Amino acid sequence: MKNTIKYTVLLALGLVACEPEFENSVEENEIYTNGNADFTTYVAVGNSLTAGFADNALYQQGQKNSYPNILAGQFELVGGGEFVQPLTADNLGGLLLQGEVIQNTRLVLDVDASGNPSPVNISGTPTTEITNTLSGSFNNMGVPGAKSFHLVAEGYGNVSGVLSGQANPYFVRFRSSENTTVMADAVAQNPTFFSLWIGNNDVLSFATSGGIGVSQEGNFDPATYGSNDITDTNVFAGVYSQEVDALLASATGGVLLNIPSVTDTPYFTTVPTSPLGPDDLGDQLETLNATYALLNQAFAFLGFPERSIEFSATAASGVVVQDESLVDISSELTQVLMQGGLDAQTAAIYGFQYGQARQSNESDLLVLTSASVIGVVNTDRYQQLVSLGVPETIAGQLSINGVTYPMQDQYVLIPSEQEMIAEATASFNATIENIATANGLAFVDANTLLSNVANGGVVYDGGLITSEFATGGAFSLDGVHLTPRGYAIIANEIIEAINNTYNSTVPVVNVGNYSGDPSIGSGITE
Repeated sequence: MKNTIKYTVLLALGLVACEPEFENSVEENEIYTNGNADFTTYVAVGNSLTAGFADNALYQQGQKNSYPNILAGQFELVGGGEFVQPLTADNLGGLLLQGEVIQNTRLVLDVDASGNPSPVNISGTPTTEITNTLSGSFNNMGVPGAKSFHLVAEGYGNVSGVLSGQANPYFVRFRSSENTTVMADAVAQNPTFFSLWIGNNDVLSFATSGGIGVSQEGNFDPATYGSNDITDTNVFAGVYSQEVDALLASATGGVLLNIPSVTDTPYFTTVPTSPLGPDDLGDQLETLNATYALLNQAFAFLGFPERSIEFSATAASGVVVQDESLVDISSELTQVLMQGGLDAQTAAIYGFQYGQARQSNESDLLVLTSASVIGVVNTDRYQQLVSLGVPETIAGQLSINGVTYPMQDQYVLIPSEQEMIAEATASFNATIENIATANGLAFVDANTLLSNVANGGVVYDGGLITSEFATGGAFSLDGVHLTPRGYAIIANEIIEAINNTYNSTVPVVNVGNYSGDPSIGSGITE
């Protein structure tokens, strides 16, 4: 079956990859003041959102449009000093480790012969070699991929641990020594003012993996966590408090940002939960429903009629998904199918394949990457079936992702997984706000801000920024990280929080001066 599921993207013919440079407008003759804040040495600590990560890569133009760099430009008007970032070597994105590519180039939109746009990696070989470590100190201490506890982990910048996952290639590039920590290097600069936005990855990696991982609630040893696990809430609270205390050793002020609801991002809202229209299934629709009718009878006999699978001839239908929260009835299903007349091998295959299967519904979230595999033969499953002696034609028919073969865990966030994410996020955010209040720090509710972006949009300078994939202006092509315009929205929210807390009058930026458009084809913004 040919895959007809595409990213829903509307592109204007005149859309280009770069825009002219703008200066952030300030009112002529206006006197701006720092109030009670000291912006002399501003240090930003965080993860990819702080680094300026976009389009699934870290590249120079994205870094220059990071929210800390935008803030630093405004702080200069009220006594802020130089702001140095660990810029990558190019605008391609991607990383090398001793000449080998370990992180791919950034995403751009490409249009196929049929006019369907979709993200692809820009052509070219990365030139950012992580072993070419940068010298000096850096005000932007954003480390893509870092979780809360990684900021205080010794050796997180040791190149020998990169391939094993014990170290971070982005931090390797600019750490002061192999065994230092992110926080140690940040504190060593004696910041007078700081921003801290950390914790997104403590839930994000679980979410983007489709829930492949576990909640580590009750486990206080992060060294034993899997890369996709949700951080224990007490571990988060402990390290977060430690990090704020360390920054306050020299800083007289700062701003804390809470964690957005990751499921509000286009990564989880772009692919509809009922993506299969009658045209997608074509002349196979009747055969599929006839085959599933036998399975549905078995579901009903076993007391699970809600697992019934049927594709509509008049409307869009959900895909078949694997739901690990369901009772596994593989053995029972096999027996019932055999009693109904199926041969033992076919019954066993059906039992295994559909023992925890159901059709997706509005409570599920299909991740962005599922769009490229729905309706496509799952080669791993196909080879498994062939190895069991199933004829190749039948093996192919039983291996179509979302149609005959259930979408696997990495492509679907089921309700129970969404609940785990929501509970952890709420706990982390309570910790962040409480620590901000206790220390008299500025606080930004990024969760509410980006929720507003996702639910109707946010007005700026006469325009509207939304979370629509590729066209809304807020999110880059990876569906998780922001565009320059999205980062400008964040910067303004931070400025307003700082002004309200420290009686300063730092001017906001003109959001419309920052691009919200995706890069097209091979164009590179220089």
